[in-house]
Amino acid sequence: MALTLDATNLVLRDVQRLLKLQRRFNDSFTSLLSLQPVTELEQKTLAEVRQTFESYYEAGKILEGQIQFLFIAPLMWLSGFHHPQIKISLEVGIADIDIEDAETKIKGRMDILAATRSRTEATVTALWVLLIESKNSSIDASEGLAQLLTYAYTGLTHQDSVWGVTTNGMDYQFVWVQKGEPPTYQLFPKLSLLYPEQSIQLLQVMKAICQQHLDA
Repeated sequence: MALTLDATNLVLRDVQRLLKLQRRFNDSFTSLLSLQPVTELEQKTLAEVRQTFESYYEAGKILEGQIQFLFIAPLMWLSGFHHPQIKISLEVGIADIDIEDAETKIKGRMDILAATRSRTEATVTALWVLLIESKNSSIDASEGLAQLLTYAYTGLTHQDSVWGVTTNGMDYQFVWVQKGEPPTYQLFPKLSLLYPEQSIQLLQVMKAICQQHLDA
């Protein structure tokens, strides 16, 4: 009888071993994305989001739901994820991952998934654009990496690569997971919402990921 594991209980070493994922480091987003300038209006809105985060953070721990509503949602809107060609889904269960040589199944549920809609049937998603794993502000953003990689891995069944980001509202850790023998994930430097220049780059990266798929 197969052992069933919950993705929330896995650590990075488990994921690398079970899914045979190999890590690569990449210190340049521009190796994969075309980053465009941010407008003055976008910078103003971004500054408001940053100020709101500072206010909540100074008052104590920010809960995961608050992070999704107050910070991730505005960033996604600014980045273009409200486009009608993209469908946003929340709390999406993944298909079971069968690890045959270990007689193990992995179950889990994604926090936020942005995917392009099928051109022929609006209810069917065709391609994962960005997968987001959120944590409360008292947890390091990297703590969500094992879950994020597990969920992104399931996307490789119908596409060659998947972008993902795990965040605690302040720090944003992007990864690019790619199909292969073995599959790999590229880990990028964290970007902080609290630092103006980094927050601008954060918005640029999210906009570029969105636009890359809209142009495809």
